[in-house]
Amino acid sequence: MKIASYTIPSIPTKLSPEQLFMVTILLVNGGNYLYNLLLGRILGPAAFSDAAILITFLLILSFVGMTFQIVSAKYAVLFSEEKLVLFTNMITKYALLSGIAIGMAIVLFYQEFQELFHTKTASMFMIFGIGIPFYFMMSINRGLYQGKNLMKKLALTYQTEMASRLVLTISAVLLLPAVPPSIIVAFGILLSFVFGLFPFQKNIGLSLKFTNVQEGQDTLLDKKAIITFFLLTAFYEFTQIIINNSDIILVKHYFDSEQAGLYASLALIGRVVYFVAWMFVMLLLPKVIQLKKDGQETKPILMKYVAYITVLSSFIVLVTFVFPETVVHLMFGKAYLSIAYLLWKYALATSVFAIANIFAYYFLSINQYIPVVVSGLIGLTQIVLIVLFHDSLQRVVEMQIIAMVALLFFQLTFFFYHNKKHVRLT
Repeated sequence: MKIASYTIPSIPTKLSPEQLFMVTILLVNGGNYLYNLLLGRILGPAAFSDAAILITFLLILSFVGMTFQIVSAKYAVLFSEEKLVLFTNMITKYALLSGIAIGMAIVLFYQEFQELFHTKTASMFMIFGIGIPFYFMMSINRGLYQGKNLMKKLALTYQTEMASRLVLTISAVLLLPAVPPSIIVAFGILLSFVFGLFPFQKNIGLSLKFTNVQEGQDTLLDKKAIITFFLLTAFYEFTQIIINNSDIILVKHYFDSEQAGLYASLALIGRVVYFVAWMFVMLLLPKVIQLKKDGQETKPILMKYVAYITVLSSFIVLVTFVFPETVVHLMFGKAYLSIAYLLWKYALATSVFAIANIFAYYFLSINQYIPVVVSGLIGLTQIVLIVLFHDSLQRVVEMQIIAMVALLFFQLTFFFYHNKKHVRLT
């Protein structure tokens, strides 16, 4: 009599580069949330509103930096080594010039920013402006790693940025009580940009050292196509800035510091789904570009990531609906409990945006730009709605829900139309 033998499935002992990157981004997002939560608890709503403006500026800067990162990632996939060196030389110069120009604008008008956002100090804006060129260089560095699928090194740049900002800022806030917290937060952000440059791409170092290419070599690049993609990506990232940050800036302008601080805590909790969704965008972009380059179908990879985000966002909205006070109390403490009733609504708005955003980046990857333009229009519509209807924080959140539902409806309509048209042509 034979005894049946069964093979026990082996458990993988080593994470793939993609799995390692996903784990890293979850840890980085967790560290960034811990950074925000500790600041909120230590400073209280009024003082936290000043720190939240800098954090909002950081988020705005991250979207601008994402333009350089996405463009770098795309052409790291498409270009051979010789063309990639030339491309890196070109994009590095653009990044440095842009970073210096934006940084100088913030440094020159730092006092005007203080008046606009009613902050206690003006110097925090000056310090922040100095760091912008470093951030853009960091974005190119990450884009090249992303396009080359060097996920371990890409993950490490996020780890060094997050860990340095968390440790340096929180330590200084606790050890230097005489220094205004907003100044400490600004310095922490600046230093984290420097730490986030490591590990540094060799090609970028060569580009910084040798800024001139031999005559005729630059003709190897289709500069018009690169600049067109750069401008379209920049426009879409600008729409991201509007949709993600206009509410906090407008609330800071229209409401007092206490209300603005409460709303900032609401936004930080409610956006958790967006930051996790961003992780899938980082994985989606190079894969879609590579599949398109190889002439393969791209829709299955999109649908996989849309499913992930839909399940995750539904879970987060459910938790914030059932346990709003528990979530707010655990994260920020009892001083912020008065905002708990709005948590599920804000999470809903962010979840709808996160799903719509996956579609938008997918269309950007396959050179379909109509959704990019529509995203910009809806972002402006969101600002108009908040400007017209801001009699309460609840109304501000409801205006965002209306705008995000309209955005997702359009993205789905365009997706099905594009697929139907593609099927007819083939």
